Amino acid sequence: MKNSVADLLIETLPYIKRFSGKTIVVKYGGHAMKDENLKKDFANDITLLKYIGVNPVVVHGGGPQINKVLDAMGITSKFIRGMRYTDDQTMDVVEMVLGGKVNKDIVARINRQGGKAVGLTGKDGMLITAEKMTIYHQEDENKPPEIIDPGMVGNVSNINPDIIHTLTAKGFIPVIAPVGLGENGETYNINADVVASKIASALNAERLMLVTDVDGVLDMDKKLISSVDAVTIKEMIGTGQIKGGMIPKVECALDALKNSVKKAHIINGKVPHAVLLELFTDSGIGTQVFVD
Repeated sequence: MKNSVADLLIETLPYIKRFSGKTIVVKYGGHAMKDENLKKDFANDITLLKYIGVNPVVVHGGGPQINKVLDAMGITSKFIRGMRYTDDQTMDVVEMVLGGKVNKDIVARINRQGGKAVGLTGKDGMLITAEKMTIYHQEDENKPPEIIDPGMVGNVSNINPDIIHTLTAKGFIPVIAPVGLGENGETYNINADVVASKIASALNAERLMLVTDVDGVLDMDKKLISSVDAVTIKEMIGTGQIKGGMIPKVECALDALKNSVKKAHIINGKVPHAVLLELFTDSGIGTQVFVD
């Protein structure tokens, strides 16, 4: 009879060798940030990666936590085409929750598991420079597009990875809140998937991992596609097979692949130890996207 634990350890060996010394950017979000057991699993996964010679960089979201504080303050959340309208008052709450409560909770959990995590926002070390986002929406080609102002929502204009390089070289694990700095000192709220993709590109990361609440990309029979190339992903978007909230996630994956990231993974964070299972087992648990 085979020793299943020993077999699993042997299965991980080539992957440990492959990723040793490499950078892996993990966008942390969804249910994995709310369930206590999954929070501990994630902290353990990230700590283990660092111990075996991988350089993990964590970028996190925090939408539900922001909603909770806004509700407690009597501020009504308003969404425009899926994005949170961010006025000055809302931006103050976003920065407080993401850069303070959520970020420091993740840092503390990793540190309790034996890691050395350091919390950052994009404003630290000029890590993320941002510019105001303007949304152009055109429902009728015979009419001019509608110009939508989402408030202090930003696009990434530049990533300066110096502070990340400095921290990882000293054995620290950067944990980054997706808040950027405008050229005139404004603070911008930025989508965490986008930030993770841009940071992965700037670091020439080996992998970008998007931790979500879905298994990954599904085929026409609603079965998980474990591996798919970028050309096929684009075709699936065009035919409508990939739709809704999955579109921006795969677009972030494609953007990273276009900018030197080797592979991108979309995984379900509701699976215990999802990060390790995707990286270090032959079958994985989610969808990996690659350039053929």
